[in-house]
Amino acid sequence: MPLAGNITAMRVIVQRVKEASVAVAGNITGRIGQGLLVLAGFEAADQPADLEWMAQKLVKLRIFPDEQGVMNRSVADIGGEILAVSQFTLYASTKKGNRPSWGRAARGDISQPLFEGFVGCLSNTLERQVPTGIFAADMQVSLVNDGPVSIVIDSRNPE
Repeated sequence: MPLAGNITAMRVIVQRVKEASVAVAGNITGRIGQGLLVLAGFEAADQPADLEWMAQKLVKLRIFPDEQGVMNRSVADIGGEILAVSQFTLYASTKKGNRPSWGRAARGDISQPLFEGFVGCLSNTLERQVPTGIFAADMQVSLVNDGPVSIVIDSRNPE
């Protein structure tokens, strides 16, 4: 069930991938084969219900092809994996000037526990460990986008 309102929301960009990895200082911290790369951003008012709703949505999202080539299968259906990367820049505001503002993004002391809770929800829902980057690190994300398929989802403004 979608959450009411659209004042605050957890936001993700989900990409269907053939493979993806994240590295910090040249060391791979997370790697997956076929599945979903999830870039996740948080606002200060996000709640556990946002995390759980998003995890359920992502694991059940039918964006993988079936035998007829129709996007009708989920990451769970195909036995795929999920790589989660925290990304505060999803809340960039470019209304004024050319330098983005990050005012809507939750501070690190708020967003880190939210991200860790989200990864826990994903792992529980997918029933396998979800690899990640390192929170607040300078990360390099590599992926082979499959399709390409890239979707933006807000927990409180589902479209």
